[in-house]
Amino acid sequence: MDFNVKKLASDAGVFFTRAVQYTEEKLGQAEKTELDAHLENLLARGDCTKNWTEKIFRQTEILLQPNPSARIEEFLYEKLEKKIPLRITNAEVLGQYMQDAAKEFGPSTPYGSTLITVGEYQKRIGAVEREFIHASAVGFLNPLRNFLEGDWRIISKERRLLENYRLDLDACKARLKKAKLAEAKAAATPDFQETRPRNYVLSASASAAEQELRVAQTDFDRQSEVTRLLLEGINSTHVNHLRCLHEFVKAQAAYFAQCAVHMQDLQKELSRFPNAFVGNPSMSVIAPGPSPLSTAAPPGTSPPGRTSASPGPLDPVVTLKIGEVKPPATGTRKAKVLYDYEAADVSELSLLADELITVYTVPGMDPDWLIGERGNQKGKVPVTYLELLS
Repeated sequence: MDFNVKKLASDAGVFFTRAVQYTEEKLGQAEKTELDAHLENLLARGDCTKNWTEKIFRQTEILLQPNPSARIEEFLYEKLEKKIPLRITNAEVLGQYMQDAAKEFGPSTPYGSTLITVGEYQKRIGAVEREFIHASAVGFLNPLRNFLEGDWRIISKERRLLENYRLDLDACKARLKKAKLAEAKAAATPDFQETRPRNYVLSASASAAEQELRVAQTDFDRQSEVTRLLLEGINSTHVNHLRCLHEFVKAQAAYFAQCAVHMQDLQKELSRFPNAFVGNPSMSVIAPGPSPLSTAAPPGTSPPGRTSASPGPLDPVVTLKIGEVKPPATGTRKAKVLYDYEAADVSELSLLADELITVYTVPGMDPDWLIGERGNQKGKVPVTYLELLS
């Protein structure tokens, strides 16, 4: 290794001199060359862009990958220039757990079959989420990272050079000022015995200081122009980041739209499950009894339209005729429909999301269902699809 002691000592001396000069400027004991207003504005705008871009970048990383350990692992893979292994999303893990649980509980049971269906849709949502993460990383995160790790590092390097040239310029100004004062003092109090040699030395020193000042001023002006051009490129960076932001919003909108479609499809499938449970031998047959509670099964498992071995007077399927049901004098309520619902038979009422209907119950009805009325239409509606208002 080439080790130059003289160069090392010279660099150390320059560093020490600049440190002393910088400290004196902060304390107001030394003059400081001020940058022009346009360059100062560009520097402030560049710092603002860097700070907020860094915050947006970090928070977007947290949004796309909340697990800090996973983020550190991905960071290490990127630095080592290795391919990041495929990572399944939390929704996909949940879906797999649901399907594994269904195998244990029995896929033919109502709970097991529902778990299988919900688990499948969770996997679909997880796959959509993975596509969204990939699209956001490529279209939004990567441009922000390229700015922080590429363009901004170049700008920071040129700014440090500009600051060093400014310190050198101020040092040259201070030396020239000192030489001029010494020359003026010597001219004011001449020494007739050594006038010519002293004046000659002081004049040469002032001339050398002026030459150093011209060189330092040239270097400073050239570096100021380079830094200014780089900082003016921040405008192009903003335009590029604006385009990337639109891509991010587009990917996010597509992600939420696909999730909404999957959830609506899942709701429709789940709404068909009660009728599918009718013929399930594992469902207990409810015997008639004198009380409405004796005919009501646990919420969420008892379907409308079930049959019993010997129907009683309160059985909601055998004796409840929708056309003959009359609303009670008191007890009717308004309800807002939360989701679309398609009637499974003529005894049910189809629903549209966000519409308002009148609902009430009658003795012997399954507690998971109500009678709904919309104009001249009437039928059973599931409680889980409604938000009771009054």
